[in-house]
Amino acid sequence: MADSNSSNDELPFHEGQIIAGKYEVDRILGQGGMGVVVSAHHIALQQKVAIKFLLPQALAVPGAAPRFLREARSAVAIQSEHVARVLDVGAVDGGPPYMVMEYLTGSDLRNVLEQAGRLSIAQALDYVLQACEAIAEAHAIGIVHRDLKPDNIFVTRRKDGSSLVKVLDFGLSKPTKEDALGGPTPSLTATHVVAGSPQYMSPEQVRSLKSADHRTDVWALGVILYELLTGQRPFEADSLAGIFAKIAADPPLRPRALKGDLPPGLEAVILRCLEKDVSRRVQDVAELATLLEPFAQAESRTSIERIVRVLGKPAIKAPQRSADPMEAHIPTVAASPPPPPRSQPRRDPRAAAPTVAQKPAGGPVARAERPVQRRDPADFSPMTPMDIDVSTRAVHPAQRGRPLARADNGPPSQVSDLKLGGPIRVLVAAVLIGVADMVVVRMLGQSIALGPVKPLMIAGPLAGIGAIWILVKILKR
Repeated sequence: MADSNSSNDELPFHEGQIIAGKYEVDRILGQGGMGVVVSAHHIALQQKVAIKFLLPQALAVPGAAPRFLREARSAVAIQSEHVARVLDVGAVDGGPPYMVMEYLTGSDLRNVLEQAGRLSIAQALDYVLQACEAIAEAHAIGIVHRDLKPDNIFVTRRKDGSSLVKVLDFGLSKPTKEDALGGPTPSLTATHVVAGSPQYMSPEQVRSLKSADHRTDVWALGVILYELLTGQRPFEADSLAGIFAKIAADPPLRPRALKGDLPPGLEAVILRCLEKDVSRRVQDVAELATLLEPFAQAESRTSIERIVRVLGKPAIKAPQRSADPMEAHIPTVAASPPPPPRSQPRRDPRAAAPTVAQKPAGGPVARAERPVQRRDPADFSPMTPMDIDVSTRAVHPAQRGRPLARADNGPPSQVSDLKLGGPIRVLVAAVLIGVADMVVVRMLGQSIALGPVKPLMIAGPLAGIGAIWILVKILKR
């Protein structure tokens, strides 16, 4: 708010004054060393606006007027809801320039911190990720802010009541492309000029404003996130020189020393933003947003996706979210290479045979065969005349695993083909006995009386019946 003791004679306007024939000044909203912001309204449209004036004494500062114009051009060039819109620019008759902006209700993060002390992880990440959306669009068109701090991040509300972050004050912005701001602008990067807010300046910005690129904004976002979560800035000293010395040489105090419940992974992300070596720092806001995703609320996923798309980065698969934020981690950069393949051990010829035969290249598919355990034939006695054990219908142990003769019209016969060998021999034996009995009976019946032949005639059928009974029993097994 404005100082009540300020004299209107020092200001380039007064309440009720008409600016450019269309804006009427209502009241003073705030005043700083370089400018003042007032509430006004458009007379014809009855639209409430905010007008920022550059104070007359500020015109004597080298580069102040070009900086003021640069701020307006940068805000207009960035098409984002997270940047305060600039509606008009001009100059008071015979006085300093002014800038007409959208009127915002709410407060900046400096006031939020003064009231709350520190913010929750979810709230802090929500504000920072929304600010990253604005910075991503600025970086995409070649504009670096170079003066990010809680005072320049404004929190307002949408119609549905959700928070909406606006990034303000692009006065120190630096175009990295020749046409980023639509034309040449006077240089504000003389090596002897120190511009910015000391506690949020990167080491390269402390050395020279010329050497600050988009990664200086990443540093400032890391400092802001550090302060939102812990309530303190990472680099503090009693003098400006002391602050610059700490920024250039001293490591920051670890955030978990000030906030013990901070997830270690989130602390690691903040410290990566504060790397003094720019090559080891988080390289852009897209990478920063992706690293913050495991710790943010699901609603922030939309902001992260926008940031990645705006900067044209390939979609990065974020790690699986953990129900416990303390277990969240930073995604690994690369997986370790697979171990070299080991040589196959030599197979024991007496090892168990496979249960399913493999299909040979260009040949027929072999049938699945029953597992057969191969043994050394020396473990058994020599072969007996009867190779087939009829009682078990199994191959003699000495014959197990030996392939049978191949038929001309098909693949080799399997062990199961021998199961009928016993019954067939028994059947043949029974038929032969029956035939022999009939021949003997017929021969005897022609030479002797039938009386003595009757037992033989009865024995023949009985032998046949017995053979059939044995065959049925074998088949049932």
